[in-house]
Order: sequence, then structure tokens, then C-alpha cells
Amino acid sequence: MRRVQRGLREGGAMAAARDPPEVSLREATQRKLRRFSELRGKLVAPGEFWDIVAITAADEKQELAYNHQLSEKLKRKELPLGVQYHVFVDPAGAKIGNGGSTLCALQHLEKLYGDKWNSFIILLIHSGGYSQRLPNASALGKIFTALPLGNPIYQMLELKLAMYIDFPLHMNPGILVTCADDIELYSIGEFEFIRFDKPGFTALAHPSTLTIGTTHGVFVLDPFDDLKHRDLEYRSCHHFLHKPSIEKMYQFNAVCRPGIFCQQDFAGGDIADLKVDSDYVYTDSLFYMDHKSAKMLLAFYEKIGTLNCEIDAYGDFLQALGPGATVEYTRNTSNVIKEGSELVEMRQRIFHLLKGTSLNVVVLNNSKFYHIGTTEEYLFYFTSDNSLKSELGLQSITFSIFPDIPECSCKTSCIIQSILDSRCSVAPGSVVEYSRLGPDVSVGENCIISGSYILTKAALPAHSFVCSLSLKMNRCLKYSTMAFGVQDNLKKSVKTLSDIKLLQFFGVCFLSCLDVWNLKVTEELFSGNKTCLSLWTARIFPVCSSLSDSVTTSLKMLNAVKNKSAFSLNSYKLLSIEEMLIYKDVEDMITYREQIFLEISLKSNLI
Repeated sequence: MRRVQRGLREGGAMAAARDPPEVSLREATQRKLRRFSELRGKLVAPGEFWDIVAITAADEKQELAYNHQLSEKLKRKELPLGVQYHVFVDPAGAKIGNGGSTLCALQHLEKLYGDKWNSFIILLIHSGGYSQRLPNASALGKIFTALPLGNPIYQMLELKLAMYIDFPLHMNPGILVTCADDIELYSIGEFEFIRFDKPGFTALAHPSTLTIGTTHGVFVLDPFDDLKHRDLEYRSCHHFLHKPSIEKMYQFNAVCRPGIFCQQDFAGGDIADLKVDSDYVYTDSLFYMDHKSAKMLLAFYEKIGTLNCEIDAYGDFLQALGPGATVEYTRNTSNVIKEGSELVEMRQRIFHLLKGTSLNVVVLNNSKFYHIGTTEEYLFYFTSDNSLKSELGLQSITFSIFPDIPECSCKTSCIIQSILDSRCSVAPGSVVEYSRLGPDVSVGENCIISGSYILTKAALPAHSFVCSLSLKMNRCLKYSTMAFGVQDNLKKSVKTLSDIKLLQFFGVCFLSCLDVWNLKVTEELFSGNKTCLSLWTARIFPVCSSLSDSVTTSLKMLNAVKNKSAFSLNSYKLLSIEEMLIYKDVEDMITYREQIFLEISLKSNLI
């Protein structure tokens, strides 16, 4: 669950003379947040910030949602001004992965700016997925996930811009590529800075356990002469491995041995951290490519025309780089979710295109990498993990109306831009965002409540996920609320109706749930591809005329499963989550959030 990399510090007497790594990391992070806060709503000077910030979207509906939110942010002066903010949508048809989205974004830039983008410093954020593992980000996008931070609240977009605040000042024209659901924190010397100024590609590297290396990219670095590890090191990469086995890490000499570091050199943390006597590897996060490399990829994309397979910007671009790169990886499809007929051939063409291009690595020995892309990660980092809370200054109550929450050493609840009655109760470990909860509402442990309105008496069982969406159906405003267990696997699919007994809803056999709801097992029960049946495509969520009715009805179906009592859904129009996203009314959802924002502002005497 915890894809966290904890950093190492410089060894020997130097480390003892400096701040502990966790202190320097927190101070460096807070400095970046303060600097970004100063730029919000202000016109940035040329060279002070990004020339272009581009976000990728999976389709036109997502593109509209992203543009709408960007427009609102700029109107409210929540972002630096004088920057070109763009949303680049993937072409219709086959999924093309974040590598394909990168190629597509380059084409958009060329069409918009011609040769002018030769001199631009560009941030490209991949946010084109549907966030099936964190569905409260599905409707409005992972990059617009709210954080318990800031006033007005930060979303992932603002945090990304804050954490990368120093990069544009020391970057040659080119593109920095990152993802929407991770956070990179680092500390370097007071008079040091990260430079992206070398030809080819440059990637950040973080010390990590070997287990974490199996789910990331791992760098095989060229030998290093200096015996002491510094917070910031510029290294060259011989070979890049993508999600390698532990055996492969050793085979290719990617593993670093302990011995240089002493006990105080480690950034503290829990059992997921590196141990003093553990072997470790350097794993990836974001990468930069210079303008020449970007133009080379663009020419390749325009030559092939249409892309019909998923390309990974990390696995398929970076594995082709460095003097040790070989063509063997192009035939390894074990990590590929969907193997298209063109995949191996396309990988080989990319390999031959990029072969010989250098891969430079910026090693950050005092750094952390957090991934917030699943319900479990989301709950853990916002309610239980004291490290991230300390580093970012995360709060239990952020821009909300709610009585004080008692702090405890283990975990607390987290309330983000919500209005809760003083008699409402929210158990530790739960997150409530963009919601209104009445006096007789009790929320159990480890729940996620998003965009909901609950006035009547309601008890949400522990480990519940409840997220409401506004819908536009036949020109009428409707509402539907998805409700299930936070640990349910919405992506797991089966090929036939006879196998849906293998799916689980709130830990219960899905077939049993259908009996509770008086629903028949037919093909009409599922939307979309009838050979890919999942909770994501199951038509089980009622459509209602009001937001409060929608939440109440979905909670009844959830509690019926929990209590093994019948609750018929036969009389309702039912949608799958997949269909909710097709019918979503972005404007109404943003209006609802805005109403909460204004009410909190008025009651807090902020306006």
C-alpha cells in the first residue's frame, strides 16, 4: 500500500553538524510552499515560473472538466498569472498510455506555438486516467484532488507547482514530465539547486527499499568516486530497469550496499522505510527531456500517424536510454495491463529512435516520494501518517465549519471544505470533503465521504466509500451517489455473467448483493464491454432528483448489504460509475463546492 521512499543523508561528521534529515526536509518543503503562496494570483516575471503548464485528459468530457476548473482557479487567483495553462486531450480511439499522451501533447504544442516553443520551459502533468482506485477523483480529475492544506485549499495541482517552484529557474528549454497522483519532497544544501541543463533526459532518483523498486523504475548508475553521499548528486545512468524483480536488480548491479551511512543519516519513519543495514536502490519519479529530444519524439509521432497501443513514458522511453540499454525489454510484456498487437513493434521503434541518448540522474539522498492514488493511501496519508502531516503542514480541519477534532498520536479524522453540524460525529481515520452533514449523522472509521449532502439521520458503516455526482440527463439535473467499501476492487473484472460471483461488494459476494437488491443477473446489468464485467460497470446506483435523496438511497443499499436485509432497487433508474462519468454535470458540482466555499467564507468573516 505505502509506496513511500524515505531519504538518506550525508554520512559521517558532516551529518552530525547539520539539521536532522527530517527537519531539513520539512523546512525545505515549507519554504517552497511559502514561495508558491507569494506567487498565487500574481503576475510572474519572465523566467520566474513555467512558460506553459499542460495537463493531459483522457477524452473531451475530461478536457471540459479540467478547463472549467482551471478557469475557476484563475478567476479566484489561486494560481500564478501570466502563465499559459492548457489541457491536452488524447485522440479518440485506443488507449495510448502516458507515453502516447506525451507524444500527443508535443503535437498540441507544435500546433499552438510553432517554433516558439523551442525556448519554452514546460511542465507536463499526466492526469488522463479515471482514477478507478480513488473514485472521488474520477469525475473532476486526479490533479484536482483536494488536500487538507492551504486557504483557499490546495489541490494536487497547486502542490505540484509549489514543490517544483525552484525548477524553472535552472532549466534549459524542454519539458518536465510528471504524474498527477504523487508527491516528491526533497532537501538539498542551502546554496545548491537542481539543474536540468544537460542534453537528453534527466530524471530524479530517490533511495528506496528493494521491494519498492519492484513497482517502480530502477536506475543502474555508473560508478561514483566520492565515498560520502551528499543530499544532491549528479550521476549518469548506465541502464534503466522498469519494475524489475529483486533478482534482476542484483543481476544488473542496481543494488547499493549499506555501510557508508550511520544511524542518524536516515530520515526517520515506519517499517516501510529503509533500514540502516538494508541494501537499497534508486527509483524514479519525474523526468525532464530537452527540446531536441522532444522534437525527435514529435517527428516520430507524426511519422507513425495513429497510435493503437499503450506506451509508457517511463518504461518505454527511459529503458531505451543510457549506454547499457538493450532491445530485450521490448519483448517483456509481463508488466503490461493490455498487450496490443502493435506493442512490441512500437517499443522496438522507440528503442532504435532513442538509443544512444543519455540519461542523466539527479540523486536526492534526502527525499521522499508519496503516491496518493488509492483509497487506502489517501486515508493513510491524510489521517494517520505523521511524517507527511509534519512535512506539508497538513491539517485535520481545513477551511471547514466543524467543532474541534481531538488530536491523537495514531490517527484523526480529516475534514476538507465541508460544513458539519456540531452534533455530527466523524470517527478517526475518515476523510470528508466538499460535503454537508447534519446533526444526526455518524461516520464510522476509515470512510471517504465526497460531494455529499446528508441531513437526515444516517450511520455510515466503517470502511464506507460515498461519493455523489451531479448528472445532466435529458436536459434535467439529476444526482447519483456511488457507495461501496473502501477496499473494494472496482477494476477487477470477469468475462461472463456466471463468474460475477467472483466479484465482491463491501466484502460480500456480489451475487448475494444482487439478491439483497432484488436485481436479476442479465447482460443489461452491466454497461460497456460485456466481456469485461466489474463493479465499475455494474448498473447498481440509483438516480434521484435531489442530492440528499441520492445519498440516502445509496446508503440504504449499502446498509442492506451490511445488515443482510432486503432493499429493492427495481423501481429506480440505475447507472454504473462508468455511466455516471458520461452524464456528469461538472458545472453543477463546481457550483455546489462554490456554495460551500462562500458559506464558510461568510461564517469565518473572510469576505
